[in-house]
Amino acid sequence: MATKDLLEHPEEITAKVDFYGMARARSLALVQGLSPEDMGLQSMEDASPAKWHLAHTSWFFEQFILKKFEADYTSPDDRFAFLFNSYYVKIGPRHTRSNRGLISRPDVDAVLTYRAHVDTAMQTLLTEDRPDAVEIRKLATLGCHHEMQHQELLITDLLHALSHNPLLPSYRRPVPTPVTKAAPLGWIDHAGGLVEIGHDGDGFAYDCEGPRHKVYLRPFRLASRLVNNGDWANFMQAGGYENAEYWLYDGWTTREREGWDAPLYWWQQDGQWWSYTLHGPQPVDLNAPVVHVSYYEAAAFARWSGKRLPTEAEWEVVARDYPIRGNFLGDGTCRPTAPNDPADPQFWGDVWEWTQSPFTPYPGFRTPKGAVGEYNGKFMCNQFVLRGGSCATPIAQMRPSYRTFFYPHQRWQMLGTRLADDV
Repeated sequence: MATKDLLEHPEEITAKVDFYGMARARSLALVQGLSPEDMGLQSMEDASPAKWHLAHTSWFFEQFILKKFEADYTSPDDRFAFLFNSYYVKIGPRHTRSNRGLISRPDVDAVLTYRAHVDTAMQTLLTEDRPDAVEIRKLATLGCHHEMQHQELLITDLLHALSHNPLLPSYRRPVPTPVTKAAPLGWIDHAGGLVEIGHDGDGFAYDCEGPRHKVYLRPFRLASRLVNNGDWANFMQAGGYENAEYWLYDGWTTREREGWDAPLYWWQQDGQWWSYTLHGPQPVDLNAPVVHVSYYEAAAFARWSGKRLPTEAEWEVVARDYPIRGNFLGDGTCRPTAPNDPADPQFWGDVWEWTQSPFTPYPGFRTPKGAVGEYNGKFMCNQFVLRGGSCATPIAQMRPSYRTFFYPHQRWQMLGTRLADDV
Protein backbone atom coordinates (compact mmCIF):
# COMPACT_ATOMS: atom_id res chain seq x y z
CA MET A 1 0.00 0.00 0.00
CA ALA A 2 1.44 3.34 -1.05
CA THR A 3 1.58 6.40 1.19
CA LYS A 4 -1.20 7.99 -0.87
CA ASP A 5 -3.44 4.98 -0.13
CA LEU A 6 -2.75 5.31 3.58
CA LEU A 7 -3.78 8.95 3.50
CA GLU A 8 -7.02 7.99 1.76
CA HIS A 9 -7.62 5.22 4.33
CA PRO A 10 -6.69 6.67 7.74
CA GLU A 11 -8.31 3.66 9.43
CA GLU A 12 -5.24 1.68 8.33
CA ILE A 13 -3.03 4.01 10.35
CA THR A 14 -5.35 3.85 13.36
CA ALA A 15 -5.39 0.06 13.21
CA LYS A 16 -1.57 -0.11 13.24
CA VAL A 17 -1.30 2.28 16.17
CA ASP A 18 -3.99 0.40 18.08
CA PHE A 19 -2.31 -2.95 17.37
CA TYR A 20 0.99 -1.56 18.59
CA GLY A 21 -0.63 -0.18 21.74
CA MET A 22 -2.43 -3.45 22.45
CA ALA A 23 0.72 -5.54 22.13
CA ARG A 24 2.75 -3.23 24.34
CA ALA A 25 0.03 -2.90 26.98
CA ARG A 26 -0.32 -6.65 27.37
CA SER A 27 3.35 -6.99 28.31
CA LEU A 28 2.87 -4.49 31.12
CA ALA A 29 -0.29 -6.26 32.26
CA LEU A 30 1.64 -9.53 32.53
CA VAL A 31 4.06 -8.05 35.08
CA GLN A 32 1.40 -6.44 37.25
CA GLY A 33 1.81 -7.64 40.83
CA LEU A 34 5.40 -8.81 40.35
CA SER A 35 8.07 -7.51 42.68
CA PRO A 36 11.40 -6.19 41.40
CA GLU A 37 12.93 -9.39 42.80
CA ASP A 38 10.50 -11.49 40.73
CA MET A 39 11.35 -9.54 37.59
CA GLY A 40 15.08 -10.13 37.91
CA LEU A 41 14.96 -13.93 38.23
CA GLN A 42 16.80 -16.11 35.72
CA SER A 43 16.72 -19.82 36.53
CA MET A 44 18.61 -21.22 33.51
CA GLU A 45 20.28 -20.11 30.30
CA ASP A 46 17.20 -20.90 28.18
CA ALA A 47 15.10 -18.47 30.23
CA SER A 48 15.35 -14.71 30.71
CA PRO A 49 14.18 -12.35 33.47
CA ALA A 50 10.84 -10.61 33.00
CA LYS A 51 12.67 -7.27 33.19
CA TRP A 52 14.92 -8.30 30.31
CA HIS A 53 11.91 -9.28 28.15
CA LEU A 54 10.39 -5.83 28.70
CA ALA A 55 13.64 -4.16 27.72
CA HIS A 56 14.52 -6.40 24.77
CA THR A 57 11.16 -5.95 23.07
CA SER A 58 11.66 -2.19 23.34
CA TRP A 59 15.20 -2.58 22.00
CA PHE A 60 13.73 -4.34 18.95
CA PHE A 61 11.57 -1.35 17.99
CA GLU A 62 14.41 1.03 18.75
CA GLN A 63 17.01 -0.87 16.78
CA PHE A 64 15.07 -1.95 13.71
CA ILE A 65 12.79 1.07 13.31
CA LEU A 66 13.61 4.18 15.33
CA LYS A 67 17.36 4.23 14.75
CA LYS A 68 16.87 3.42 11.08
CA PHE A 69 14.03 5.76 10.14
CA GLU A 70 14.02 8.59 12.67
CA ALA A 71 17.08 10.83 12.33
CA ASP A 72 16.25 12.80 15.48
CA TYR A 73 15.72 9.76 17.70
CA THR A 74 18.04 9.49 20.70
CA SER A 75 18.21 6.44 22.96
CA PRO A 76 17.99 7.11 26.71
CA ASP A 77 21.17 5.05 27.10
CA ASP A 78 23.41 3.86 24.26
CA ARG A 79 24.58 0.96 26.44
CA PHE A 80 21.12 -0.64 26.11
CA ALA A 81 22.13 -1.67 22.56
CA PHE A 82 24.63 -4.08 24.15
CA LEU A 83 22.61 -5.12 27.20
CA PHE A 84 19.36 -6.01 25.43
CA ASN A 85 20.47 -7.47 22.11
CA SER A 86 19.56 -11.16 22.07
CA TYR A 87 21.27 -12.98 19.19
CA TYR A 88 21.52 -10.45 16.34
CA VAL A 89 25.18 -10.77 15.39
CA LYS A 90 24.96 -8.15 12.63
CA ILE A 91 23.77 -5.56 15.16
CA GLY A 92 26.87 -5.90 17.31
CA PRO A 93 28.17 -7.45 20.56
CA ARG A 94 25.78 -8.80 23.19
CA HIS A 95 25.73 -9.40 26.91
CA THR A 96 26.19 -13.07 27.78
CA ARG A 97 22.81 -14.81 27.62
CA SER A 98 23.28 -16.88 30.78
CA ASN A 99 24.10 -13.73 32.79
CA ARG A 100 20.97 -11.70 32.03
CA GLY A 101 19.81 -12.26 35.61
CA LEU A 102 22.89 -10.38 36.83
CA ILE A 103 21.78 -7.11 35.23
CA SER A 104 20.46 -5.47 38.39
CA ARG A 105 20.95 -2.07 36.81
CA PRO A 106 19.16 -0.53 35.01
CA ASP A 107 16.45 -1.31 37.52
CA VAL A 108 12.78 -2.01 36.75
CA ASP A 109 11.79 1.66 36.87
CA ALA A 110 14.51 2.54 34.37
CA VAL A 111 13.34 -0.22 32.03
CA LEU A 112 9.75 1.02 32.25
CA THR A 113 10.97 4.54 31.49
CA TYR A 114 12.84 3.12 28.48
CA ARG A 115 9.64 1.46 27.25
CA ALA A 116 7.69 4.70 27.58
CA HIS A 117 10.41 6.58 25.68
CA VAL A 118 10.26 4.08 22.81
CA ASP A 119 6.45 4.09 22.79
CA THR A 120 6.25 7.85 22.47
CA ALA A 121 8.63 7.85 19.52
CA MET A 122 6.96 4.87 17.85
CA GLN A 123 3.44 6.23 18.12
CA THR A 124 4.56 9.48 16.54
CA LEU A 125 6.40 7.68 13.75
CA LEU A 126 3.46 5.38 12.96
CA THR A 127 1.17 8.35 12.26
CA GLU A 128 3.53 10.38 10.09
CA ASP A 129 2.96 10.93 6.37
CA ARG A 130 6.26 9.92 4.78
CA PRO A 131 7.49 7.96 1.74
CA ASP A 132 8.72 5.01 3.83
CA ALA A 133 5.52 4.74 5.92
CA VAL A 134 4.58 1.32 4.51
CA GLU A 135 7.98 -0.19 5.34
CA ILE A 136 7.87 1.27 8.85
CA ARG A 137 4.43 -0.16 9.56
CA LYS A 138 5.45 -3.53 8.17
CA LEU A 139 8.42 -3.66 10.54
CA ALA A 140 6.22 -2.43 13.40
CA THR A 141 3.86 -5.35 12.78
CA LEU A 142 6.81 -7.74 12.97
CA GLY A 143 7.87 -6.04 16.21
CA CYS A 144 4.41 -6.52 17.71
CA HIS A 145 4.40 -10.22 16.86
CA HIS A 146 7.93 -10.47 18.23
CA GLU A 147 6.65 -8.91 21.46
CA MET A 148 3.80 -11.43 21.63
CA GLN A 149 6.32 -14.26 21.38
CA HIS A 150 8.18 -12.73 24.30
CA GLN A 151 4.97 -12.48 26.31
CA GLU A 152 4.72 -16.25 26.12
CA LEU A 153 8.35 -16.60 27.09
CA LEU A 154 7.96 -14.09 29.93
CA ILE A 155 5.37 -16.13 31.80
CA THR A 156 6.86 -19.56 31.08
CA ASP A 157 10.32 -18.34 32.09
CA LEU A 158 8.80 -16.94 35.26
CA LEU A 159 7.03 -20.23 35.95
CA HIS A 160 10.35 -22.04 35.73
CA ALA A 161 12.03 -19.54 38.02
CA LEU A 162 9.28 -19.58 40.65
CA SER A 163 9.24 -23.40 40.62
CA HIS A 164 12.66 -23.31 42.30
CA ASN A 165 11.22 -21.45 45.29
CA PRO A 166 10.37 -24.01 48.02
CA LEU A 167 7.34 -21.89 48.95
CA LEU A 168 5.90 -22.58 45.46
CA PRO A 169 4.35 -19.12 45.08
CA SER A 170 1.63 -18.52 42.50
CA TYR A 171 1.97 -16.07 39.63
CA ARG A 172 -1.79 -15.69 39.36
CA ARG A 173 -4.49 -16.14 42.00
CA PRO A 174 -4.96 -19.84 42.84
CA VAL A 175 -8.13 -21.32 41.39
CA PRO A 176 -9.77 -24.69 42.09
CA THR A 177 -8.99 -27.56 39.75
CA PRO A 178 -12.06 -27.81 37.50
CA VAL A 179 -14.29 -30.86 37.43
CA THR A 180 -13.83 -32.30 33.96
CA LYS A 181 -14.98 -35.24 31.87
CA ALA A 182 -12.77 -37.58 29.90
CA ALA A 183 -12.93 -37.06 26.15
CA PRO A 184 -12.98 -40.31 24.16
CA LEU A 185 -10.05 -40.98 21.85
CA GLY A 186 -11.17 -41.12 18.24
CA TRP A 187 -9.49 -40.50 14.93
CA ILE A 188 -9.73 -37.95 12.13
CA ASP A 189 -8.96 -39.63 8.80
CA HIS A 190 -7.31 -37.92 5.85
CA ALA A 191 -6.93 -39.43 2.41
CA GLY A 192 -3.52 -37.86 1.86
CA GLY A 193 -2.38 -37.02 -1.64
CA LEU A 194 -0.78 -33.87 -3.00
CA VAL A 195 -1.53 -30.95 -0.68
CA GLU A 196 -0.28 -27.40 -0.22
CA ILE A 197 1.03 -26.02 3.06
CA GLY A 198 2.58 -22.76 4.15
CA HIS A 199 1.36 -19.21 4.43
CA ASP A 200 -1.21 -18.21 1.85
CA GLY A 201 -2.51 -14.66 1.86
CA ASP A 202 -1.65 -11.04 2.47
CA GLY A 203 -1.78 -11.12 6.27
CA PHE A 204 1.23 -11.22 8.55
CA ALA A 205 3.41 -14.33 8.68
CA TYR A 206 7.00 -15.01 9.66
CA ASP A 207 9.49 -15.68 6.87
CA CYS A 208 9.81 -19.36 7.88
CA GLU A 209 6.10 -19.97 7.13
CA GLY A 210 6.68 -19.76 3.39
CA PRO A 211 6.89 -20.17 0.54
CA ARG A 212 3.64 -22.10 0.15
CA HIS A 213 4.50 -25.40 -1.50
CA LYS A 214 3.20 -28.84 -2.37
CA VAL A 215 3.74 -31.92 -0.19
CA TYR A 216 2.69 -35.50 -0.90
CA LEU A 217 1.07 -37.28 2.05
CA ARG A 218 0.25 -40.93 2.44
CA PRO A 219 -3.19 -41.64 3.94
CA PHE A 220 -3.09 -40.96 7.68
CA ARG A 221 -5.18 -40.13 10.69
CA LEU A 222 -4.77 -37.80 13.65
CA ALA A 223 -6.08 -38.39 17.15
CA SER A 224 -9.32 -36.52 17.84
CA ARG A 225 -7.90 -35.11 21.07
CA LEU A 226 -4.61 -34.29 22.72
CA VAL A 227 -2.76 -36.81 24.88
CA ASN A 228 -4.03 -36.14 28.39
CA ASN A 229 -2.57 -36.57 31.86
CA GLY A 230 -4.45 -39.82 32.38
CA ASP A 231 -2.85 -41.27 29.26
CA TRP A 232 0.52 -40.13 30.53
CA ALA A 233 -0.05 -41.63 33.98
CA ASN A 234 -0.75 -44.96 32.28
CA PHE A 235 2.50 -44.62 30.34
CA MET A 236 4.43 -43.98 33.56
CA GLN A 237 2.70 -46.84 35.39
CA ALA A 238 3.59 -49.18 32.54
CA GLY A 239 7.26 -48.32 32.99
CA GLY A 240 7.51 -45.90 30.09
CA TYR A 241 10.33 -43.95 31.72
CA GLU A 242 12.24 -47.13 32.61
CA ASN A 243 12.13 -48.97 29.27
CA ALA A 244 14.74 -47.89 26.74
CA GLU A 245 12.82 -49.77 24.01
CA TYR A 246 10.49 -46.79 23.57
CA TRP A 247 13.13 -44.08 23.47
CA LEU A 248 15.39 -42.54 20.87
CA TYR A 249 18.99 -43.03 21.93
CA ASP A 250 19.61 -39.31 22.50
CA GLY A 251 16.35 -39.17 24.43
CA TRP A 252 17.27 -42.10 26.65
CA THR A 253 20.68 -40.63 27.52
CA THR A 254 19.02 -37.30 28.27
CA ARG A 255 16.43 -39.03 30.47
CA GLU A 256 19.19 -40.80 32.38
CA ARG A 257 21.31 -37.67 32.78
CA GLU A 258 18.39 -35.46 33.88
CA GLY A 259 16.66 -38.11 36.00
CA TRP A 260 13.31 -37.74 34.23
CA ASP A 261 10.54 -39.93 35.58
CA ALA A 262 7.51 -37.68 34.93
CA PRO A 263 6.65 -34.44 33.09
CA LEU A 264 8.36 -31.29 34.34
CA TYR A 265 6.84 -29.87 37.57
CA TRP A 266 5.12 -33.17 38.57
CA TRP A 267 5.55 -34.85 41.96
CA GLN A 268 3.65 -37.40 44.03
CA GLN A 269 2.03 -36.40 47.30
CA ASP A 270 -0.13 -38.70 49.45
CA GLY A 271 -0.56 -41.11 46.55
CA GLN A 272 -1.67 -38.40 44.10
CA TRP A 273 0.14 -36.62 41.31
CA TRP A 274 0.53 -32.86 41.73
CA SER A 275 1.95 -30.22 39.42
CA TYR A 276 3.34 -26.73 39.87
CA THR A 277 1.46 -24.23 37.70
CA LEU A 278 1.14 -20.48 37.20
CA HIS A 279 -1.69 -20.73 39.74
CA GLY A 280 0.55 -22.49 42.25
CA PRO A 281 0.48 -26.19 43.25
CA GLN A 282 -2.49 -28.06 41.73
CA PRO A 283 -3.61 -31.70 41.72
CA VAL A 284 -3.06 -33.11 38.25
CA ASP A 285 -6.32 -33.17 36.28
CA LEU A 286 -6.18 -36.51 34.48
CA ASN A 287 -8.49 -35.24 31.73
CA ALA A 288 -6.44 -32.12 30.91
CA PRO A 289 -3.77 -32.19 28.17
CA VAL A 290 -0.35 -33.26 29.35
CA VAL A 291 2.09 -30.36 29.29
CA HIS A 292 5.82 -29.71 29.82
CA VAL A 293 7.00 -32.81 27.97
CA SER A 294 9.97 -32.82 25.62
CA TYR A 295 10.10 -34.15 22.07
CA TYR A 296 12.00 -37.14 23.43
CA GLU A 297 9.19 -37.94 25.87
CA ALA A 298 6.48 -37.36 23.27
CA ALA A 299 8.22 -39.70 20.82
CA ALA A 300 8.62 -42.36 23.52
CA PHE A 301 4.94 -42.10 24.45
CA ALA A 302 3.93 -42.44 20.80
CA ARG A 303 6.05 -45.54 20.34
CA TRP A 304 4.68 -47.07 23.55
CA SER A 305 1.18 -46.38 22.21
CA GLY A 306 1.94 -48.13 18.94
CA LYS A 307 1.47 -44.84 17.08
CA ARG A 308 3.70 -41.94 16.01
CA LEU A 309 3.89 -38.16 16.07
CA PRO A 310 2.32 -36.28 13.16
CA THR A 311 4.32 -34.41 10.55
CA GLU A 312 3.73 -30.68 10.44
CA ALA A 313 2.12 -31.04 6.98
CA GLU A 314 -0.34 -33.61 8.32
CA TRP A 315 -1.19 -31.35 11.24
CA GLU A 316 -1.69 -28.27 9.05
CA VAL A 317 -3.99 -29.83 6.45
CA VAL A 318 -6.30 -31.16 9.15
CA ALA A 319 -6.20 -28.27 11.64
CA ARG A 320 -6.94 -25.57 9.06
CA ASP A 321 -10.46 -26.97 8.69
CA TYR A 322 -11.18 -26.07 12.32
CA PRO A 323 -11.86 -22.50 13.50
CA ILE A 324 -9.10 -20.84 15.52
CA ARG A 325 -10.58 -20.69 18.99
CA GLY A 326 -9.47 -22.17 22.26
CA ASN A 327 -7.59 -21.54 25.48
CA PHE A 328 -5.08 -18.76 24.76
CA LEU A 329 -3.22 -16.07 26.70
CA GLY A 330 -5.74 -13.56 27.95
CA ASP A 331 -8.48 -16.11 28.59
CA GLY A 332 -7.61 -16.07 32.29
CA THR A 333 -6.67 -19.70 32.83
CA CYS A 334 -2.89 -19.72 32.14
CA ARG A 335 -3.03 -23.52 32.19
CA PRO A 336 -4.12 -26.28 29.83
CA THR A 337 -7.65 -27.51 30.48
CA ALA A 338 -9.90 -30.31 29.34
CA PRO A 339 -12.33 -29.18 26.62
CA ASN A 340 -15.85 -28.19 27.60
CA ASP A 341 -17.05 -30.10 24.57
CA PRO A 342 -15.64 -33.67 24.44
CA ALA A 343 -15.89 -33.44 20.64
CA ASP A 344 -13.48 -30.47 20.54
CA PRO A 345 -10.17 -31.74 19.06
CA GLN A 346 -8.25 -28.85 20.70
CA PHE A 347 -6.11 -28.09 17.67
CA TRP A 348 -5.77 -24.50 18.91
CA GLY A 349 -4.50 -23.31 22.27
CA ASP A 350 -3.84 -25.20 25.52
CA VAL A 351 -0.50 -26.80 24.49
CA TRP A 352 1.88 -26.62 21.58
CA GLU A 353 1.86 -29.96 19.76
CA TRP A 354 5.14 -31.65 18.90
CA THR A 355 5.51 -32.87 15.33
CA GLN A 356 8.16 -35.21 13.97
CA SER A 357 9.21 -32.55 11.43
CA PRO A 358 12.60 -30.88 11.83
CA PHE A 359 12.63 -27.11 11.66
CA THR A 360 14.18 -26.68 8.24
CA PRO A 361 13.56 -24.23 5.38
CA TYR A 362 10.67 -24.82 3.02
CA PRO A 363 11.56 -25.30 -0.67
CA GLY A 364 12.40 -21.88 -2.13
CA PHE A 365 13.01 -20.21 1.26
CA ARG A 366 15.39 -17.28 1.19
CA THR A 367 16.70 -15.56 4.29
CA PRO A 368 15.73 -11.85 4.25
CA LYS A 369 18.59 -9.42 3.89
CA GLY A 370 20.00 -7.58 6.86
CA ALA A 371 19.86 -8.29 10.58
CA VAL A 372 16.12 -9.02 10.47
CA GLY A 373 17.05 -12.12 8.45
CA GLU A 374 18.53 -13.58 11.64
CA TYR A 375 15.02 -13.85 13.15
CA ASN A 376 14.37 -17.47 12.09
CA GLY A 377 16.73 -18.67 9.39
CA LYS A 378 19.77 -19.12 11.61
CA PHE A 379 17.87 -21.56 13.86
CA MET A 380 16.94 -24.06 11.15
CA CYS A 381 19.03 -26.88 12.59
CA ASN A 382 18.58 -29.51 15.34
CA GLN A 383 15.11 -28.32 16.38
CA PHE A 384 11.59 -29.69 15.86
CA VAL A 385 8.41 -27.93 14.78
CA LEU A 386 5.39 -27.51 17.05
CA ARG A 387 1.95 -26.32 15.99
CA GLY A 388 -1.28 -24.89 17.39
CA GLY A 389 -0.32 -22.44 20.13
CA SER A 390 -0.87 -22.79 23.86
CA CYS A 391 -2.57 -21.23 26.85
CA ALA A 392 0.39 -18.82 26.97
CA THR A 393 0.12 -17.75 23.30
CA PRO A 394 -1.78 -14.60 22.25
CA ILE A 395 -4.52 -15.67 19.84
CA ALA A 396 -3.52 -12.86 17.46
CA GLN A 397 -0.46 -14.94 16.62
CA MET A 398 -2.40 -17.93 15.41
CA ARG A 399 -2.84 -19.07 11.81
CA PRO A 400 -2.65 -22.55 10.25
CA SER A 401 0.86 -22.00 8.90
CA TYR A 402 2.46 -20.76 12.15
CA ARG A 403 5.53 -22.80 13.08
CA THR A 404 7.32 -22.58 16.38
CA PHE A 405 10.35 -24.67 17.23
CA PHE A 406 12.31 -25.99 20.19
CA TYR A 407 15.18 -28.33 20.83
CA PRO A 408 14.13 -31.93 21.53
CA HIS A 409 15.26 -31.89 25.17
CA GLN A 410 13.41 -28.70 26.14
CA ARG A 411 10.20 -28.87 28.14
CA TRP A 412 9.76 -25.67 30.16
CA GLN A 413 7.38 -24.27 27.54
CA MET A 414 3.70 -25.32 27.26
CA LEU A 415 4.56 -28.39 25.17
CA GLY A 416 2.23 -31.33 24.64
CA THR A 417 1.41 -33.89 21.99
CA ARG A 418 -1.15 -35.52 19.72
CA LEU A 419 -0.86 -38.99 18.21
CA ALA A 420 -0.90 -39.85 14.53
CA ASP A 421 -1.15 -43.13 12.66
CA ASP A 422 -0.87 -44.50 9.15
CA VAL A 423 -3.99 -45.72 7.38
